[in-house]
Amino acid sequence: MAASLPSYKQDFLKDCISAEALKFGTFTLKSKRVSPYFFNAGLFHRADLLRSISSAYAHTLKAHGESDPTFQFDILFGPAYKGIPLAAAAVDKLADLDIEKYGRKSYSFNRKEAKDHGEGGNIVGASLKGQKIVIVDDVITAGTAIREAIEIIKKEGGKLVGIIVAFDRQEKTPSATDDDGTPRPSAIGEVRKQYGIPVLAILTLDDIIEYLRSLGDADDLKRLDEYREKYRASD
Repeated sequence: MAASLPSYKQDFLKDCISAEALKFGTFTLKSKRVSPYFFNAGLFHRADLLRSISSAYAHTLKAHGESDPTFQFDILFGPAYKGIPLAAAAVDKLADLDIEKYGRKSYSFNRKEAKDHGEGGNIVGASLKGQKIVIVDDVITAGTAIREAIEIIKKEGGKLVGIIVAFDRQEKTPSATDDDGTPRPSAIGEVRKQYGIPVLAILTLDDIIEYLRSLGDADDLKRLDEYREKYRASD
């Protein structure tokens, strides 16, 4: 086993592979790149798997808070739609880790269409006004959805202090000349630089490669190493 990976990452990796949320092979991505692996957090819809991913989010947030005591938040915000169950479940798992520290944390999410009756508005759950917010989502690809969520938080008077995703591919953004070797940041790197906030990930491509190396899986390891070298982000 990959001794340098925290146990929660190892557990989550095993669950990803078992659920086939992480698969190895040949996959054509939306960017037209041919990838030796594919990650799909949308498969974590079963109760035991939802527990697994939400626990991994909670451990990642807790670990970052321990390494950076200035990192404080009040609300986990789940952008509609995929982020909604992730934020709610992650809050629950944070309370399991430390009820005294996290028991008063809240979750919130946006409606796609504003409610025009009752309390109205676009936000369900805790009010964002004057609160420190962490966005919870599965991945950042082009960064468009995350920027939309950031605008919602800003409009509602919240303060964005971080973002957490399930997986960081750590690869540079695509371009028309994808194989020209030009250094470019990742989508996550661009968001991190633009907003000056931490963008956390439960797993990274580096984590997967380390895990495969510990298993002695030479074929998949070689293909992932080559892909990483070809598309490695400058950040």
